[in-house]
Amino acid sequence: MTATDGFGTLADVTPNPAVNKTPLSPLEVARELAPLIRASADEIEEARELPRPLFEAIADAGMFHLAVPRAIGGSEIDFPTYVQVMEELGKADASTAWIVNQCATFGTFAARMSPDVARQIWIDTPRSVVANTPAPNAQAVVVPGGYRVTGRQGFSTGCRHASWLAAHATVIENGEPRLKDGTPEARYLLVPVAQAELLDTWHVRGMRGTGTHHFAVNDVFVPEERTVFQFGAPLVSGGPRYKISLHLAFAGGDAAIALGLARSCLNAFFELAGSKTPRFQGLLRDQPITQFTVGQAEVALRSGRAFLMEAVSELWDEATSRAAISLERRVALRIATTHAIRLAAQVVDSVYTAAGATAVFEGNLIQRHFQDIHVITQHLHGRLSYYELAGQHWLGLPIDDSRL
Repeated sequence: MTATDGFGTLADVTPNPAVNKTPLSPLEVARELAPLIRASADEIEEARELPRPLFEAIADAGMFHLAVPRAIGGSEIDFPTYVQVMEELGKADASTAWIVNQCATFGTFAARMSPDVARQIWIDTPRSVVANTPAPNAQAVVVPGGYRVTGRQGFSTGCRHASWLAAHATVIENGEPRLKDGTPEARYLLVPVAQAELLDTWHVRGMRGTGTHHFAVNDVFVPEERTVFQFGAPLVSGGPRYKISLHLAFAGGDAAIALGLARSCLNAFFELAGSKTPRFQGLLRDQPITQFTVGQAEVALRSGRAFLMEAVSELWDEATSRAAISLERRVALRIATTHAIRLAAQVVDSVYTAAGATAVFEGNLIQRHFQDIHVITQHLHGRLSYYELAGQHWLGLPIDDSRL
């Protein structure tokens, strides 16, 4: 396996290396990786992590550095393309795509750190990945030159293959939380994975392959330059990609993954409907209720995708033409992502029902999609409260824009 600084030829992924000698676009890379991902799906599910050869193929293809600044060796691709890449990976396997989105999106923090430090973390180490954690429930005690961080951290997707872990901590100075803008200061502190303990906590029914375990750090020293504010850290590297908030960047990828999963589920049902003959009935595809279900599912899936891509495109247009992205565009993307996830779940539910008892077995792809999508809906970006937030905005009411 040969490492690359962006998009290679995928010579080690495809059956015939001689076929691919010219650089591929990010979307082409995702499509080239898809067969290997699909072939590994059972192993991903069983091991609750990516098989090492698959991780290496994804890393060598540049997927984890899609949002890292070009100036330090990343790809820094445009956001509409990024979202489409996540959709393609989601069609192949939702857990794999989720790992890529979590780790790649966190790479936007490389634009808010010293280029030399960011390059050391994301680029200089071969196949380097930074896994993160959402809540600042660790403590970072101020010491000369940096911090000593301690805490147990949850929901660290992809941590088993990470080179670095982004501990998320409240800063403690003189025994008290240090305030920033009137609230306790929170920072990410990047810790080499060897200085942390990975905890086997991800025992779930869906999205098993994400390996979203906990980790613990105990009195680990982190120098000041290897830390970054969760919110409001000044940009060191420019570019429109970094005008998009971390919340919306994660959400755009997550929604696309949900849509990709739903498309894969619907395709699996098409195949089943053409071969299954339920007891006391004719071929599944010949039944009016099946045809009705498919018609509704296609409409839901295509409309959800259209809204998401429209919101992504309009937000990107502003990111590339304005100093800041408007509240209207941010609200539109916020609700488009939630709605895409919810529509994807509706599609999978309808297909699961139509498939009958065939879909209840562990080895059935529709069963896996059913389990996976109902973990995705439980995530922050699937919250129904975002419909309320969007409604408040469109009614002219003040809103909490902390998730925008």
